[in-house]
Amino acid sequence: MLVLTRVSGLAIVAPVYGTNEVPAQVRGLLAFALALLLTPAQLGVAIDPPRTILNYLVLIGGEVLIGLTLGVGVLILFSGVQLAGQVIAQMSGLSLADVFNPGFDTSVPLISQFLYMFALAIYVISGGHRILMAGLLGTFSSIPPGSAGMSTSIADAMSVLVTESFTLGVRAAAPATVALLLATLVMGLISRTLPQLNIMAVGFGLNAMVTFGSIAVSLGGLAWMFQEKIEPAVEM
Repeated sequence: MLVLTRVSGLAIVAPVYGTNEVPAQVRGLLAFALALLLTPAQLGVAIDPPRTILNYLVLIGGEVLIGLTLGVGVLILFSGVQLAGQVIAQMSGLSLADVFNPGFDTSVPLISQFLYMFALAIYVISGGHRILMAGLLGTFSSIPPGSAGMSTSIADAMSVLVTESFTLGVRAAAPATVALLLATLVMGLISRTLPQLNIMAVGFGLNAMVTFGSIAVSLGGLAWMFQEKIEPAVEM
């Protein structure tokens, strides 16, 4: 039960394994199959039997916390990519085109959804799902079943990961943001020079063109930045 609970915590929130696109029955079957494979290797671990229901719930809660922490640590990186898409959409005026994102259970701009799917593809191509599963297996060596508990290091790790995610979002949105600011400056100069020109009609098309062009040019950099942060996040 302790092994199954730890694996289930990861299967609830981890990218690829725990997204809402995957049916709950499939996630439950995956967690149960992994627990069957891992339990024989943990039979020799000495665990103090819980004396009360409260002690049992504490043991279960500690195992869930380990799985959730590992999954949320990687999910935070995806939120940084989504943040970059929201910033770009707000700057370009394309934020009205929203689409539902099952991964975060909310509506996001189309650019955010595109960058999220792009990051998910990079995550799978670079073997992030295998790195995450290897990290889960490593927790059974460093934190045997029944020995988990709340620690201030978890809060510190999450704080660092949130900072890294925000940095990733700012760096990913920087090229498009700078290009849009320059386009706005140019359009402002043109409107002062040619007052008869309808800037509102021309500006929206120009912003869209600049947005898509800057995203196309900077996608390689986003892939490189995102890939290099996956393994450090799991290790942390």
